[in-house]
Amino acid sequence: MVNRKELNPDASPQAALGARLRREREQRGWTQREFGAEMQYSPTQVSHVETGLKIATLPFCRRADVVLGLAGTEESFEREWLGMKYGALLEGFSGFIGYEGRAVEIRLYEVGVIPGLLQTPEYAVVLANAYVERGAITNDQARERTELIAERQAKLVRTPAPLIFVVLDEGCIRRSVGGSAVMGAQYDRLLEFAEEPNASLQIAPFAMGERRPFNLPITVLTLADRSLVYYAESAARGHLERDGPSVVPTLTAYHQLQKHALPQTESVAMIQQLRKGTP
Repeated sequence: MVNRKELNPDASPQAALGARLRREREQRGWTQREFGAEMQYSPTQVSHVETGLKIATLPFCRRADVVLGLAGTEESFEREWLGMKYGALLEGFSGFIGYEGRAVEIRLYEVGVIPGLLQTPEYAVVLANAYVERGAITNDQARERTELIAERQAKLVRTPAPLIFVVLDEGCIRRSVGGSAVMGAQYDRLLEFAEEPNASLQIAPFAMGERRPFNLPITVLTLADRSLVYYAESAARGHLERDGPSVVPTLTAYHQLQKHALPQTESVAMIQQLRKGTP
């Protein structure tokens, strides 16, 4: 192979992805032309990604996963692409958001702050800036976080829309973030969400006490094939599991959480009462 370019996977994350793409292709005995035909991309595009001349796009990576039989696995190119783009985020989260964007049902529980899917831009910026002030992340990483929240929210606006079940610990709505103006707009966003036909919003009151089954934020996703994805997050890391032994028990615990949380009418009334105290 006279024109074969030697690759340096250590040069950059993109170079590592390209080198692995070439390795996966060659293990199957395909030329770039044959692989490109399966991918529905030109051999030139395949070559440019493999050699790092062009950055792989998310659609390219997803198509490669289908052709190579890696879709939905820990070794998928989609997962690697998300890891490159959102590398400053917690371990496990980059893989999770790929599933979240395709889920038909989303069940989430949050402790302490409004979850990203329901945050206003102003609320998200205040939280990100607080991390910068503490020295936990850089300004660029803060911008990346707020951009990611907007991207995640945009993916929910699709047809058919996913069913979204949200249970917020009472502390989420009582903790002031960014002052009264920011919180006023955030309360409005929650009330708007509760009116959406595909949405359910409940508050888990402090009075639940020991009946509250979760102490950390969790999300359970149902995918189009009815398989389940479970994601839990601590301060240090995220944990992602698909159809594992802990997924069904977590879903059962979530249903118990909904059973003991306030009904949506009472939850909305609590938010409205708090809204009256903001401009």
